[in-house]
Amino acid sequence: MRPALAALCIVVALGTFCGTARADGAGPLPSLGDMNALAQRVQAESPDTMATPIKVVLLLTLLSVVPGILMLTTAFTRIVIVLAFIRRALSTQNVPPNQVIIGLSLFLSLFVMSPTLQRINAEAIQPYLSGSMAADEALTRGTAPLRDFMFSQAGEGELALFVRMSGIEQPLDHDDVPTYVLTPAFAVSELKRAFELGFVLFLPFLVVDLVVASVLLSMGMIMLPPVMISAPLKILLFVLVDGWSLVTESLIYSFGGVVP
Repeated sequence: MRPALAALCIVVALGTFCGTARADGAGPLPSLGDMNALAQRVQAESPDTMATPIKVVLLLTLLSVVPGILMLTTAFTRIVIVLAFIRRALSTQNVPPNQVIIGLSLFLSLFVMSPTLQRINAEAIQPYLSGSMAADEALTRGTAPLRDFMFSQAGEGELALFVRMSGIEQPLDHDDVPTYVLTPAFAVSELKRAFELGFVLFLPFLVVDLVVASVLLSMGMIMLPPVMISAPLKILLFVLVDGWSLVTESLIYSFGGVVP
């Protein structure tokens, strides 16, 4: 199981690093050609106590949870929810489409997570690929930057809640908090923050809807749906204030000092 976990760490990092600039002094990012050497090193580091087909099944099973790991341990959750709120507030139904929302969320998440990913590459992946670090140590050092990011964004209330529900002893510092406790606390905190941001961004569009509905009602045009008038006005207002730039800027800066 240890080689599978180490390979999972490397695969997740490789998939996320693809296309990003390398950190200063971190060495070149791993390429697909490194996977053969990686597989040989993983097999050589532990005795062959398990049949190869079983190892393949276990590795594929672990890889199936990679999308969940990427969504719930990165900035993706907050970003995609806020963008969905904006689309809903604009009353544009499926414009922009889901593919665009998810794609933009992925690249914004990559932008926000780039310092953390560069640390993982420099401190864990490159030493492991060069043979100067064992798989267990690489996995431990590779998760440390991700834990630091989650601690910086997790709310104290959510973290205390999951520590209490887990039944573990009261932690004295961050190192005493297990990752299985930190991850759901971080995810719930991201949901809370995303809904707070979505509510704030939704208010101006709600005001436009109320004004249009009041004007139509005062004119006696009760048969005309207010959304037919308010939707073009909201889109025009959003374009005039350069809404997408403002929204993305607010999202990125909502993560505090994560982005240099």
